[in-house]
Amino acid sequence: MEPVKVGLVGAGPWAEMAHAPMLAMSPEIEFAGVWARRPEAAARLGAPVYERIEDLFDQVEAVAFCVPPGVQAELAVKAAKAGKALLLEKPLADSLEGAQRLADTVAETGVASQMLLTMRYDARTRAFLARCAEIEPFGGHAVNVSGVLAAEGHPFGTPWRLRRGALLDVGPHAIDLLDAALGRVTGVRAHGNPLGWVGLLLDHEGGAVSEVSLCMAGAGELPPSRFEVYGRLGSAILPEFDDDPLATVAAEFAQTVRQGGGHPLDAAHGLRLQRIIAEAENQVSAP
Repeated sequence: MEPVKVGLVGAGPWAEMAHAPMLAMSPEIEFAGVWARRPEAAARLGAPVYERIEDLFDQVEAVAFCVPPGVQAELAVKAAKAGKALLLEKPLADSLEGAQRLADTVAETGVASQMLLTMRYDARTRAFLARCAEIEPFGGHAVNVSGVLAAEGHPFGTPWRLRRGALLDVGPHAIDLLDAALGRVTGVRAHGNPLGWVGLLLDHEGGAVSEVSLCMAGAGELPPSRFEVYGRLGSAILPEFDDDPLATVAAEFAQTVRQGGGHPLDAAHGLRLQRIIAEAENQVSAP
């Protein structure tokens, strides 16, 4: 079976650390080219560099995006209209309007889409979710604390993260995982400050509830992230893991492209997460 030709849009730190190696190392994928606003950065990624994004689209079947959310929302629409399958970063966009436009375009064009919600591809996460399904869960909580906003010169201290904070950056991971563990999120109540500490109370289909604490302004030695779910038949705790799930991401994306259909973590799912985040942001920004 021929590998799927995939192009990469973006050449920042995460593209260099994760996306480019993932595409280059997968036997299911041919890393066919890169486009970025800084060609000199793109040249470091080990694939042909294209000056025009349209020229990259002409050479590939699918496009992986590793750019700020607002840029992704704009350029992924162009890729979808060109008939290219999409591997999308979280969040889907920097606004609910942008996420809606992108998800609508994906639906209208019928292109395959898949989101890189990294935790969901790890074997331990999948075992955790399988355990959650067995225990009749009624509640859970998640904590994610990092120092991205506090550390000067942090590679992920990018302008959009410095401006929007934890809700838009790590919020998709936490909400998505509790959504999968406890049932679809149907409501959110938020308090705090996304640039400091922000808390969410989530309501789930079936009556379960959960709590999320997010912070990207920590300092010093910080505890690992925690995800715990409790049910009538026991409990489930997501263990720490150092595994790299990106090989699974690449293999599943190649399969998604070949099948031409959706993936459980598609653009429509990303839009649903964006709606929850937008509602939470509205609440914490209200006077």
